[in-house]
Amino acid sequence: MSSQPWVTSTRNLTGASQRALMAWRLLSTIMLLAMGGIHLFLVFDGVGGTLGKLFILNAIGSLVLAAALMVLRGRLLALATVLSLLFMVGTLLALVLALTVGVFGIHEVMSFTLVPTTLVVESIGTVILAVTVALVLRSRRTT
Repeated sequence: MSSQPWVTSTRNLTGASQRALMAWRLLSTIMLLAMGGIHLFLVFDGVGGTLGKLFILNAIGSLVLAAALMVLRGRLLALATVLSLLFMVGTLLALVLALTVGVFGIHEVMSFTLVPTTLVVESIGTVILAVTVALVLRSRRTT
């Protein structure tokens, strides 16, 4: 048996791995944009004051991180995916704290606009970003 089929198979696997990684990066980008879009919508829907300013910062941060996930390569991609995961987890944690004990003097209720949707989007986004981080870090080890 020749080693040629093994080499071809490895190349196909690498190509498939790269396509899978790009798909997870795209899913992560979509979730970041969805999270930022929700927060921007809430600002336009009337959330103001300090919370409104924080929501605008969240939308800007989401946009910057989403762009970074699609554009960057190598070490910077690894950094961007980890930062994106931390950003998503931090936003989810802030909402959960606001729903339970309050955060920065802000107490939230489940009946407020898009709170259940935000919980779902940010929870799913956290899982997707965690997988993306694992894939990016694994791909860095194999190259």
